[in-house]
Amino acid sequence: MKFTLSWLKDHLDTSASLDEILYALTDLGLEVEEVINPADALADFTLGYVKKAEKHPDADRLRVCEVETDEGTKQIICGAPNARQGITVVVCKPGMYIPGLDLTIKVGKIRGVESHGMMASEKELELSDEHDGIIELPSGEVGQKFVDWLAENDPAKVDPVIDIAITPNRPDALGVRGIARDLAARGLGTLKPAKTAQVKGTFESPIKVTIDEDTRTSGCEVFMGRLIRGVKNGPSPEWLQQRLRAIGLRPISALVDITNFFTIDANRPLHVFDADKVSGDLRVHRAKGGEILIGLDEKEYTFTEGMVVISDDNGIESIGGIMGGLETGCTNDTVNVFLEAAVWDAIGIAKTGRALKINSDARYRNERGIDPLFNAPALELATQMILDLCGGEPSEVVQAGEIPDVSRAYQLDTDRVQSLVGMEIAPETQRKTLTALGFVLDDKDMAQVPSWRPDVQGPADLVEEVARVASLTKLQGKPMARDHEGVARPILTPMQVRESMARRTIASLGYNECVTYSFIDQASAELFGGGDDATMLDNPISSEMSHMRPDLLPALLQAAARNQARGFADMALFEVGPAFSGGEPGEQHLLATGILIGHTGPKDVHGERRAVDVYDAKADAEAVLSAIKAPAKAQILRGSPDWWHPGRSGNICLGPKKVMATFGELHPKVLAAMDVKGPAVGFTVFLEEPPFPRNKSATRPALALRDLQAVERDFAFVVDEGVEALKLVNAAASADVKLIESVRVFDEFIGGSLGEGKKSLAISVRLQPVEKTLTDEDIAVVSEKVIAKVAKATGGVLRG
Repeated sequence: MKFTLSWLKDHLDTSASLDEILYALTDLGLEVEEVINPADALADFTLGYVKKAEKHPDADRLRVCEVETDEGTKQIICGAPNARQGITVVVCKPGMYIPGLDLTIKVGKIRGVESHGMMASEKELELSDEHDGIIELPSGEVGQKFVDWLAENDPAKVDPVIDIAITPNRPDALGVRGIARDLAARGLGTLKPAKTAQVKGTFESPIKVTIDEDTRTSGCEVFMGRLIRGVKNGPSPEWLQQRLRAIGLRPISALVDITNFFTIDANRPLHVFDADKVSGDLRVHRAKGGEILIGLDEKEYTFTEGMVVISDDNGIESIGGIMGGLETGCTNDTVNVFLEAAVWDAIGIAKTGRALKINSDARYRNERGIDPLFNAPALELATQMILDLCGGEPSEVVQAGEIPDVSRAYQLDTDRVQSLVGMEIAPETQRKTLTALGFVLDDKDMAQVPSWRPDVQGPADLVEEVARVASLTKLQGKPMARDHEGVARPILTPMQVRESMARRTIASLGYNECVTYSFIDQASAELFGGGDDATMLDNPISSEMSHMRPDLLPALLQAAARNQARGFADMALFEVGPAFSGGEPGEQHLLATGILIGHTGPKDVHGERRAVDVYDAKADAEAVLSAIKAPAKAQILRGSPDWWHPGRSGNICLGPKKVMATFGELHPKVLAAMDVKGPAVGFTVFLEEPPFPRNKSATRPALALRDLQAVERDFAFVVDEGVEALKLVNAAASADVKLIESVRVFDEFIGGSLGEGKKSLAISVRLQPVEKTLTDEDIAVVSEKVIAKVAKATGGVLRG
């Protein structure tokens, strides 16, 4: 939202400085994004007087001028046709930057004659497009600052332009008057009385308007208009053109400029039809679908069924609340004009504008909500301005539909500011603030909401308005009250503690944390078991964010691909967050996922680095499980999802159905689809799956020391080649759960004398006595049990 300082002062009587206004705007929630102050670029230029001007000895079109300046008389060469003796000019001295030329001038020679500066034109100082001659001032003293002269004689040319960001809940601030009202409530001046007009029609409008019944409830609630005949269209006054140019709008003609003026001044979009081009009456209705209109921007738009449009007997002439049609647009030849003011359905405007890809000022305001009670006053004010600038004779007002009733009132509880915001504001100050913002309070503190504030929907919004105007910068931090002494009780849930511990652990392993969107594209989602209708968004931001992510891996791999494209080959990335199997409660799961890509560790003595492998991912997954106190006795089982390499991945499980984590090498097809260059390994820990420890005490368990000597025995079993090592290890460990502390595989041999289809697995069994030192007989008994258990489970026999 752009406006000039003088435009603001049309509504606000204030002596506040520009800096005070800028600070107050941001503090009120109307964040200032940019300020363009023409005076800053003109600060160094001063006035001079041409004492003498003679023809250049070597150039017919150049004059050698003696110019009196604040630094004495200077010789300046000038080629402007109006450079002559006796005029007051704007002097640019050597070393000054000329904005219109984008250069810093220096002392130079022109055809052998020195020139100490220049006399500027308006275009060279970016004051206008005028460049036929240098600036001639009707008054001014030698040495006077040019900006000071402009401030006194032509202030519009040094009028600062302020650009503020408007949040969607503040449509009233899309008009200069709404901004002035906020500043007045803050105390930076007094809001001037609103302008009014009451134009009496002298004849009945030949153009009538109607609204189809199915369009009134959710399309157009009221449509008002009047014919003004005998107007003389043409360029608008200079003051109006300057204001529109200052905020980036191109002046077109008086009729169009007037509608643009009210759009910015009062957040009131209007439209003008060339009445002589309208055939019959105007009808507001829904499109059947397939109709075509050439808009005022000269682009072709095709309508879909249900879009709200305005038609005459020839067909569609305008897109309701968004843009008029070229066929009935006003030109300099327009003599009779039909002025329209209507209240449109905000949601319908947004849908139509998005579908047609039109971003007009009218759409921007209508889809956020305009003041419906200002509809008739706006029509009268615009009519009066047309009569003042273009002449003409107005008809009576025609109307279809009714002004919607938006009246509502909420109770002001003056104590809620303290409870909701934490600020102490006197009750009388609160009432004064709301009154200044346009609320009407009765003796019971019921606040009637003004029609231009559709965002105020409850008592809490009244508190927000009071606190906003009082300034939230006055909030002071206060410690929360404690109902007991000593150490505060834990406030984090066990799952929050687990999530935090997982994040800290993965970061300590050297991974860099990523925070990615929960939305991904359908193709990526399908690679990881998602992308179905259950996770599809009804209204996605873009096609790249159409589905809820089924896993954290896709976004991490996309981040890795972007980094590889920029030359980073080795990465360790992780994220802790939710993944989704559907859109219902209970279909969200908390994951901790990490990926390793490229190489790991420093170079060895041979100058080589080891590529990451599946065991790196396995070790990191186990480290996370250990940190969150998952049960230590877990199994490594097959059956990882399809996006993992089938022979280089595994699940860390508590039984076949309780998967706590998955690790492995990413499938080559997945890497190719995600445009990631391998090797790439990763892991996912399902943080909700490991059971929480039964002992919730914060103390460590008792240290168990074994005084008795442990014994290790090695066994080598010949088994079928398809037997998994884990099956053999589990069988050996079950032989005596009290004495056998651990079982590990330390060798595998295939082929040779074993024959085809056989292999040898060597295991080491560690026996830890508890009550007494083991004898040879005790060890032999356990050994026999191990052999028997392995034989029964795997069919293996001791290798001879």
